Amino acid sequence: MSSRIKPEPNAKPKITRENLKSSLYVFKYIRPYMSYFMIGILCLVIGSLAFMAFPGAAGEMANMAIGKGKYNLGIKVQDFWWIFTIILITQGVLSYFRTVLFAIVSEKGMADLRKDLYDKIISQNLTFYEENRVGELTSRITADVEQLQSAFSITLAEFIRQVVVLISGVIIITVLMPKLTILMLATFPAIVIAAVIFGRYIRKMSKERQEKLAETNSIVEETLQSFTVVKSFANEWYESIRYARSVDDIVKISLKFAKVRGLFFIFIITILFGGIFFILWRGAILVMEGKMEVGDLFSFIIYTGVLGGAIASFGNLYTALSQALGATERVRDILQSDSEVDFKQHDRNELIHLKGDVKFTDVKFAYSSRSDVQVLDGVSLDVKAGQKVALVGQSGSGKSTIIQLLMRFYDIDSGSITIDGKKIEDYNILSLRQNIGMVPQEVILFGGSIRENILYGKPHATDSELHTAAEQSNCFEFISKFPDGYNTVIGEKGIKLSGGQRQRIAIARAILKNPSILILDEATSSLDAESERVVQEALERLMEGRTSIIIAHRLSTIKEVDCIYVLDDGKIAEKGSHEVLSDMEGGIYQYLAKLQFEV
Repeated sequence: MSSRIKPEPNAKPKITRENLKSSLYVFKYIRPYMSYFMIGILCLVIGSLAFMAFPGAAGEMANMAIGKGKYNLGIKVQDFWWIFTIILITQGVLSYFRTVLFAIVSEKGMADLRKDLYDKIISQNLTFYEENRVGELTSRITADVEQLQSAFSITLAEFIRQVVVLISGVIIITVLMPKLTILMLATFPAIVIAAVIFGRYIRKMSKERQEKLAETNSIVEETLQSFTVVKSFANEWYESIRYARSVDDIVKISLKFAKVRGLFFIFIITILFGGIFFILWRGAILVMEGKMEVGDLFSFIIYTGVLGGAIASFGNLYTALSQALGATERVRDILQSDSEVDFKQHDRNELIHLKGDVKFTDVKFAYSSRSDVQVLDGVSLDVKAGQKVALVGQSGSGKSTIIQLLMRFYDIDSGSITIDGKKIEDYNILSLRQNIGMVPQEVILFGGSIRENILYGKPHATDSELHTAAEQSNCFEFISKFPDGYNTVIGEKGIKLSGGQRQRIAIARAILKNPSILILDEATSSLDAESERVVQEALERLMEGRTSIIIAHRLSTIKEVDCIYVLDDGKIAEKGSHEVLSDMEGGIYQYLAKLQFEV
């Protein structure tokens, strides 16, 4: 199955045999709560039938009031209040239990679905995220699941209720008032179908307005997320014009929408109610001719209104159910996709500890998205346990790709990568990554506290371990100055901290993880001189006794490493110590060194 999870942008959801079958996949999340669901259905059916008894009782009351009761109920007109009370209380109680039971089914069932969907998304490989936008995936776990939840809690129940009302209502009026029923069945469906078609056009206009409103909201979201860019380019005026233009478009669509709704109201008043009044007129003539009782006409009018509402509601219910089925397909596509890892079956207590001997042998690799470009072409390198090596080269030479292959973000095309003499494909992927720590150039922190971000390296670490990691990474120096200490909230992506402080928290996180293999990806390249000094001290402590692979553009940070590999166009062009490579006449490293050290 392709990892691309993307619905057709202009596709209109339809109910077909195929997507009805696919919807059964989601029902497995309802199955544990099926007893609640069935009792809820029973309450729904009984409550709907109780409601349908109301118009008949009202009509019989009117007949008895004029002394022409059709049924020998043995009660007086004054006693009808308790019949209506029983009907209303029965329906109210059943509606309450039905609402609660369906809420239990939808809330718990969709909670289980959300958990599985999140677990499936979070366990995908890197290619999946490259081929699917985060916004699309977020929509699957929010909007699509909400549609399914609404379908199970409201739409499905309402659909069943209207079916019960329609069938029972037609049976009742056919038995009790056959003459008017024939007239109604001959004229009313055409009117209701016309109303459904009109309503569909209104929904189309409403959808167009919602899409334009979403487009307007995206402008707000983009500018607020990138406000520093807006400020730095002094483009507040431009964003204001862009937003105002989009809002004006909404106004135009809304006014057009209002005109269509106005026409719809005219249709309802003149055509729909006209049809009802025509049937009422025919009924009145039947009453005058003595062919129908007044109470029966009264009941028929109420039943007609109820049946008309039931038929008209099927248009909205069809749309809602078809959208839910579309959401089912999109959710199912993700749930049935292959995961990279199965963390539920992985025992974190069975963590293997690697020595850290890393070896690349004639590794070749090209990204699937651009298979014609050979990113690595026969790369071989050998890092002994505890050694420090550096990867140097121009942007696009393959440095970051080597790291990504080592962490098995991608699988190689040919060659081999081994750790401690064993191919990395033979290791459990979670155990492998638990032995690798990384301090990137752009540190990603979560919006919680400093404590939570450091503990991300080892969630169950003790306070003593946390404090040791903070001291060794030179974090405690600035943490102690905050009033809330470790509990200081650092804001989204650590926005309240400086670059050097974020780097030191990343180092503390790596120290707490205690990896066998350490990867430093330009860890100090964006820092000022003082921050670089403090961070470099922490990095030196972190690298002690570990296999360390350093990606560096600033050659001053890698003078003391055991070996430097110079990459050029996906190949190892040079390797050796800083001194050896600096003396290599006409070499790439010598050229880079002259650019940096002889300025």
